[in-house]
Amino acid sequence: MTTGAIIAIAIVALIIVALIVALPRMRQRSELRARERELQQRREQVSSEHREQAEVREGRADEAERRAQIAAQEARRERTEAQAHAERAELHEHGQADHELIEEHERDRFAGTSAVADHDRPATHDRDRDGDHAESEDDHRQTRPR
Repeated sequence: MTTGAIIAIAIVALIIVALIVALPRMRQRSELRARERELQQRREQVSSEHREQAEVREGRADEAERRAQIAAQEARRERTEAQAHAERAELHEHGQADHELIEEHERDRFAGTSAVADHDRPATHDRDRDGDHAESEDDHRQTRPR
């Protein structure tokens, strides 16, 4: 064998030994990188799921706030209506809204009460104390010849 062949065999042997030593390390690094990639994919998946849940819950929260605002407005409206009814009740208690209790066809029946003021009564001929029609000065002027 020549020295060139011996050198070539020695170089090939060194390469084989280097590969035998390096291959497990290379395989280990490759496996580590694969695990890192898998871990990164899982992180992205989980973070994506959390973001989706956050968006859904944010939407629910917005909707709940809108419902709460509507409920607050309805409560204010109910309170205002309650106050209006309380004020009407007070008016009726003090007799200041009796006119609302009497319908138009009942005005004569309740004439003279607080429900029908004198100026609210329909214009009819005045009757004197004995029930006859009283004639006023204006009536005489209109019928008297001049």
